[in-house]
Amino acid sequence: MSQLTAQQRYELITRGLDEVLGGDAIMKILEENERAPRCYWGTAPTGRPHVGYLVPLTKLADFLRAGTLVKVLFADIHAFLDNLKAPIELVKHRANYYERLLIAVMRAIGVPTDKLVFVLGSSYQLSESYNMDCYRLAANVTEHDAKKAGAEVVKQVASPLLSGLLYPGLQALDEQYLDVDFQFGGVDQRKIFTFAEHYLPKLGYAKRAHLMNAMVPGMNGAKMSSSDADSKIDFLDTPADIARKIKSAYCMEGEVENNGVLAFVGAVLMPIIRLRNESVAGGQTLSDGISKSWVSESAPANTLFSISRPEKFGGGSIDYSTYEELVNDFRERKVHPADLKKAVIDALCTLLEPVQKLLAEDEEFCRIKALAYPEDEPKAKKKKVSKKTLPPNLAPYFVKEEGGSAETEEEALARAAADGFEYKKKGKKANVAAVTQGVENLNVSK
Repeated sequence: MSQLTAQQRYELITRGLDEVLGGDAIMKILEENERAPRCYWGTAPTGRPHVGYLVPLTKLADFLRAGTLVKVLFADIHAFLDNLKAPIELVKHRANYYERLLIAVMRAIGVPTDKLVFVLGSSYQLSESYNMDCYRLAANVTEHDAKKAGAEVVKQVASPLLSGLLYPGLQALDEQYLDVDFQFGGVDQRKIFTFAEHYLPKLGYAKRAHLMNAMVPGMNGAKMSSSDADSKIDFLDTPADIARKIKSAYCMEGEVENNGVLAFVGAVLMPIIRLRNESVAGGQTLSDGISKSWVSESAPANTLFSISRPEKFGGGSIDYSTYEELVNDFRERKVHPADLKKAVIDALCTLLEPVQKLLAEDEEFCRIKALAYPEDEPKAKKKKVSKKTLPPNLAPYFVKEEGGSAETEEEALARAAADGFEYKKKGKKANVAAVTQGVENLNVSK
């Protein structure tokens, strides 16, 4: 941190972002250099996290390198306020799932998790002072402003619940109770951020800065969402699932707008390799838990993405050091969609391999996963019980549970004895021997 100037630290904090609100306040802290700037990034543990989370997780590394104190909030209270996306009885398990999964992912991409502070929302959001501030905020906020603030984040339904109107206020108060200088999130959070800037000062609290990253398009070109299985790629998806989703993604030759596959390279894959390269340049040793590089071994040092060409088209690889170069080549049809998709599939499988290996060997994670998302667990197949069918002439000698007509076993035995039959038990099989009619071992399996 001491080797970077205030301007360099600010550029590191804000690079690659879609929008910055209140950046001058962050710059002032850096220039005064009396303390480290403080920020938080929060996520509500609802649906299972997807690879779109790699965008903010990678950005956290920039904050840390710039000397920022970073808190990661698992907003468990928010999770069930948002139209019960996470049932209250599952929230605790899902928060544990998020923490263990995201720590594994951050380690794989080289984010030093030992420098992060992890906070559970309910650890302070149920306090007396926090709740009093919720009431104070409710006395100032209009229904219109609360609804508008949550429009892009809170699930919109025909008959909205009151809890959805509370959501933006709680997120605003988190800035005060986490004691941060800025909050970081996606551009879909913008209305909540401006809501906080407007209302926190009304409670006598400082106005915070807000930093926003672009949203990662899903494989269908729209926002990647946990609620749309086809638009997202789960961190635990198998290589076959990853390949299927990317191969079926909309990616027309020459089209760069609403191209989820192309955008994923620029928003996720390239920044991760850049982080890796900068870490190595800074003297950091890559541990076994960090993903291998998916850039061609023969590529120049500054390469961020490589696309292998089929042998029939000359073989070798095309190497890119900027996203703009890749976009231009794709627009000019120098890169075929099939080749781009294959490169993304290979890169993503390489990236997720150590994450999935680590978690598969973690018995506690497997237990938490089953508790957090029971609906995703394989259903136990019910054993098919076949009804017994007996020849009509044998029905009197067996009870109804065995397909016969006798009410009790005593009745069946009596009928058999009266007709000259006897029961012979052999293990789990009940045998009736027609001893008086010369018929031996007439078997009926139980």
